[in-house]
Amino acid sequence: MILGFDPGRDKCGVAIIGKDNTLHYHQVLLAEEVTNTITALCQQFALDRLVIGDQTTSTFWREKLKEILPPSVAIATVNERNSSLEARDRYWQMYPPRGIFRFIPLKMQMPPRPIDDIVAILLIERYLKSNR
Repeated sequence: MILGFDPGRDKCGVAIIGKDNTLHYHQVLLAEEVTNTITALCQQFALDRLVIGDQTTSTFWREKLKEILPPSVAIATVNERNSSLEARDRYWQMYPPRGIFRFIPLKMQMPPRPIDDIVAILLIERYLKSNR
């Protein structure tokens, strides 16, 4: 299983995708929740790789996560350029607008919540695509 991690200063996105490309988990975490949550996810899922974005606070989080991940989990860095824009489109695919919002063009709408977890999903997909 692959853990995707979108690093940030205040909040981070986390996602887990299995070998069969099934999404098992995704969540936006406050920075102070990351250590405990990742530790719990390592106990719950058989992770073999962490894919982390290469932008904001990437170096800090990479070192921090090395301390808590099992030694068997390899770490790969992925280019996360334009991932937030791509994640916004993916959000609307996953959670289509309802009611009157269906009639407003998606480009004019902002997701009602942070989408860092969607970015983490995209980082895993980018990693898988580049390693095929």
